[in-house]
Amino acid sequence: MQFTVSQETIVRPLQLVCSIVERRATLPILSTILLRAHGNQLSMTSTDMELEMIATLPVAVEQEGKTTVSARKFLDICRAFPNDATISFKAQDNKAVVRAGKSRFSLSTLPSEDFPDSEGANYIDEITLPQSALKSLLDETSFAMASQDVRYYLNGLLLEREDNILRAVATDGHRLALGSLTTTSTVTEKNNIIVPRKAILELGRLLNDSDDNVTLAFSNQQIKVELPDLHFTSKLIDGQFPNYERVLPFGGDKIVIADRELLKQALSRAAILSSDKHRSVRINLEPGLFKATVINQEQESAEEEISVNYDGPALEIAFNNAYLLDLLNAIPDDNVKMVFSDDNSSVLITPESEQLQRQYVVMPMRL
Repeated sequence: MQFTVSQETIVRPLQLVCSIVERRATLPILSTILLRAHGNQLSMTSTDMELEMIATLPVAVEQEGKTTVSARKFLDICRAFPNDATISFKAQDNKAVVRAGKSRFSLSTLPSEDFPDSEGANYIDEITLPQSALKSLLDETSFAMASQDVRYYLNGLLLEREDNILRAVATDGHRLALGSLTTTSTVTEKNNIIVPRKAILELGRLLNDSDDNVTLAFSNQQIKVELPDLHFTSKLIDGQFPNYERVLPFGGDKIVIADRELLKQALSRAAILSSDKHRSVRINLEPGLFKATVINQEQESAEEEISVNYDGPALEIAFNNAYLLDLLNAIPDDNVKMVFSDDNSSVLITPESEQLQRQYVVMPMRL
């Protein structure tokens, strides 16, 4: 096979494809990318056996064919060339030669037949929506996913379809983030899937804030994401996600409205003296006042007070400060609404604006 392409054209899609290649792959073929030149296009495929990414780009094909090359080495070589360089690639006899200007690199290749072939899937649901909408949904919920939890079904994000609603739910057992958006397509029966953490983080990097469309398709075994010139698939987590509706605390009678940025700054300053692994912060509520206190193991203390809209009884309750800061960073609104019941119950935090369909739950800590 043989093709030529400009450095500017190939580097960005090559970076995306290489992002899922494991640095210490168990099989040598998994440290490579599959290059296929056909027509006037080059497709580049990578996989770690769980995720697969395929990028396509226009190139001048002199000879059609396919081969594999080391993902990292090929990326480093292409990145090192000047932006205006024209890259020539030729593969034959288990070798690939990459040229640009007076530079020449010879790389070894592995048989393209050894590259894992993605399994076909029977997709049962498909949604098309703006990239910005999906990116916001993922960014504002995925931070609550567990990482390396023995309850493997928590190490991912629940995507649930009901009528014309797409929901995203994440929890690590101590906090929960729930977001939803309205789609143009409708399903007749409720269904859900659990997408692995690695796939969600990768998807967050692939999406942008534009109104360009992204298409999601679900099967019982995998999810497929179609972006312009990029095709992404991931296997799903096979497990039963907790019933998140039972976790949502309703009926709280102590309602606080606070400026999100002021609250975030106050908790961030108080966190400077946190020393325990739980990052605990004590919250005292009084009419019109929100007070945050941190006392560390050296008996040093930090106190922060901000004015809030609250006219209920006094309340003292403690939380993991890092959990509160995570959700305050995610909430897309100037003001937040916090609903408390008592000092032993979870707090429900939402954007003040009813149009923003986000709900966050944080469990309290013992004082």
